[in-house]
Amino acid sequence: MTETAETPLDPEDRKIVTLARTARARNAVPEGAAVRDGTGRTYVAGTVALDSLRLSALRTAVAMAVASGAKSLEAAAVVSDAEAVTDEDRAAVRDLGGPATRVLLAGPDGTVRAVVTAG
Repeated sequence: MTETAETPLDPEDRKIVTLARTARARNAVPEGAAVRDGTGRTYVAGTVALDSLRLSALRTAVAMAVASGAKSLEAAAVVSDAEAVTDEDRAAVRDLGGPATRVLLAGPDGTVRAVVTAG
């Protein structure tokens, strides 16, 4: 499911987009991401690009949530130059949040370009 980029965001979704954008800029990485768990806690990450480990920002944020004891996700956001959220990223969100979990894709300026489900 894709919604228009003009769909108004609630303040909590705007917050995770801002956190993801900040992570991308602060760490000078290709992507920043943030997820919000079922209790409202947020987890923020950037792209991991080591010789022995490569993870997208969104998969890293999901891993951080799991490692911190999160049992579910309410929403996720990724800030990237990419045109779409990858299947692998959506799968990681789906594993913890379920197929209806919203994933927001924003450009580097924070403008949300697409809202899809993890489905």
